Amino acid sequence: MIGSGFGNIFKIPELKKRIIFTLALLVVYRVGVHVPVPGIDSVALAEIFARAKGTILGIFNMFSGGALERLSVFALGIMPYISASIILQLMTVVIPHLERLKKEGEQGRKKITQYTRYGTVILSIIQGFGISVGLERMGAVIEPGWSFRLMSVITLTAGTAFIMWLGEQITERGIGNGISLIIFAGIVARMPTAIGNTFRLVSTGAMGIFPIIILVVLMVAVVAAIIFVEQGQRRIPVQYAKRVVGRRMYGGQSTHLPLKINTSGVIPPIFASSIMMFPATISSFTTVPWIQDIVATLTPGNAVYELLFVGLIFFFCYFYTAVTFNPVDVADNMKRQGGYIPGIRPGKRTADYIDRVLTRITLGGALYVSAVCVLPSILITKFNVPFYFGGTALLIVVGVAIDTVAQMESHMLSRHYEGFLKKSGGKMKGRY
Repeated sequence: MIGSGFGNIFKIPELKKRIIFTLALLVVYRVGVHVPVPGIDSVALAEIFARAKGTILGIFNMFSGGALERLSVFALGIMPYISASIILQLMTVVIPHLERLKKEGEQGRKKITQYTRYGTVILSIIQGFGISVGLERMGAVIEPGWSFRLMSVITLTAGTAFIMWLGEQITERGIGNGISLIIFAGIVARMPTAIGNTFRLVSTGAMGIFPIIILVVLMVAVVAAIIFVEQGQRRIPVQYAKRVVGRRMYGGQSTHLPLKINTSGVIPPIFASSIMMFPATISSFTTVPWIQDIVATLTPGNAVYELLFVGLIFFFCYFYTAVTFNPVDVADNMKRQGGYIPGIRPGKRTADYIDRVLTRITLGGALYVSAVCVLPSILITKFNVPFYFGGTALLIVVGVAIDTVAQMESHMLSRHYEGFLKKSGGKMKGRY
């Protein structure tokens, strides 16, 4: 079958060049993760992160690929860019100018990208200053003062801007989405350590072979389930009416409107995790008794924590879906193009129908995301699994892998199609 064999990947010069370019830039990113910011006491920093497990710092450290716990030049990671992108997406709902830009096509997209870059730099400056001041107060800086703060802000902001540039270069000249692949590389880079720790526990007798086999089978089943759901769609049939323009007849074809089961992606668990980790983060800076009591209640594995976590995931699934997908706009576009859903009147009735279907499938998506995100706590607290499996990290890894493989296949298919046209010797052109 054409394009189905990945053994042909490196036989296509353009695809081979793109893959090598992507891998080279990811290597540059991983090298930068190990370059520390000057003036940091590495021993004191390691102690801080040993105490910060289960706080919001742990989430940021995961997305930075371990750069934050080393306070490298890439310590802020790509999170300022993601935050700026999300803020701009939310602002398009309330700011008419941004909404107009969103509808202007390529030029509007470029303008929004420019605003995202400015927002990334501003957030990087704020976060870099906050980190430098916080490290000074926690005694992780060799020579505190404004010189260290300014140097840290400039270094961390430049590091984030460089990562943003790497991501854009990968998207344009490589394969896959650059920003997503950078996050993917940071998460996957921590897997060898987890595997090594597991083998160490098996060799010392702390874990048996049979539990490991069951765990591997469970991991494969969970990954397969994520792939199945991430590719799942609810297809609403759409019929386009026939219309005559001049002497030609257009339309009349049947198609469908695909609605993803998990429309909101990984945004809900990221937001929910950040909110749930806030009390633990605050408690690391204070010893107030009532705050410590709240933190003791809101710990992963606790029933109250898991219920609140699932509730927040449900809220953000519906909220982010409502922000990013507007049934009224979809219905209006269908009506302008002569399209309609069989049995549903165009206009408001169509918008209401799409909204009703979207609400129902979002419920399934929220249940799926909640199950994947609660899985790590169950494995760690109930089955003493020595590493973190599941949650936002697994959703990102599987989602990015699916997207990258799909882009590789599309390149291979287009290459074979182009070769087919060349082999025709130009005979096909004579028909037109």
